Amino acid sequence: MSNGAQRFSASAPGKVNLHLGVGEARSDGYHDLVSVFQAVDRRETVTLVVQDAPPVSTGSVVTGMTTTFGVRCPEEHIDAPFNLAWRAVDAVVDEYRRSGAEVVTALPPVHIEVDKQVFVAGGMAGGSADAAAALVAADAYLAEFAGSELGRDTLHRLAAQLGADVPFSLMGGTALGTGRGDELVEMLTRGSTHWVFLNPKVGIPTGQAFGLLDDLRHNDPALVPRLGTATVARALTRGDAHELGRAMHNDLEAAATTMRPILVEILAFAGALPGVARSMVSGSGPTIALLCRDAAAAEQVLGQVRERYPDYESFGATGPSPGAQAAQ
Repeated sequence: MSNGAQRFSASAPGKVNLHLGVGEARSDGYHDLVSVFQAVDRRETVTLVVQDAPPVSTGSVVTGMTTTFGVRCPEEHIDAPFNLAWRAVDAVVDEYRRSGAEVVTALPPVHIEVDKQVFVAGGMAGGSADAAAALVAADAYLAEFAGSELGRDTLHRLAAQLGADVPFSLMGGTALGTGRGDELVEMLTRGSTHWVFLNPKVGIPTGQAFGLLDDLRHNDPALVPRLGTATVARALTRGDAHELGRAMHNDLEAAATTMRPILVEILAFAGALPGVARSMVSGSGPTIALLCRDAAAAEQVLGQVRERYPDYESFGATGPSPGAQAAQ
């Protein structure tokens, strides 16, 4: 790759679930979800580097992929065609080729560079952020070499095809998600939220977490779905961290803590720290999200968490943050 090569970059945010309600299992094995998402300013960046090679008119324009990590990665072979960022670029190009344009331009090949700053497989939708950023970067690449772009509406449609969290990564801010979590409505918020995120070295496969939740509910009638979001919505409009902390909820936390009991200890320790309004598993875990009283409290809590758990990854972040956008 030449240092002088043309580059198209975009970034997209990680997310935290302020509320995650999981409906009963459907006949197809899936669950209806009611989520309140908030994007945070810990962002993934995807860059398409144009290669000095002949343009292609069929097949993938992607020649390869390189990922650098601001966080440790437990997964191998992440730079592969099944990666969401790679698939997103292919989706944009395929959509252009199917668009019915009178002349379909052959496009120069690209190499994908991903700068990962969100936990991998950590319940913060880092892979979905990669996909959303790749969609925006690929649309800018199309505008340059094909003379037209797909536009935001088409990108949102492609995002929903790539994964349930990708549409929110594209949208950003704070939103209510229903269905698979990809039917989104923007929510009003006041002020900023201040977070510390801690990721222990334990994996939680998302599918197993949902399956275990079904089993736990079968054995404990008290574990009913919590699908209402009015309390969270009201707290967001008031901008009070402690009120929001009391309103936050995650149906999957019971499954995550059953699968990985170390999370129970972390939640108890972190929840008792001064300045923490709420400690909760983020999404399907294993990341723990700590909502803090304010920015100063978050800075202090981050130091305390790192002192107690020096071998775990942690960082601070602020929400809400914009969705996927081209790099300036």
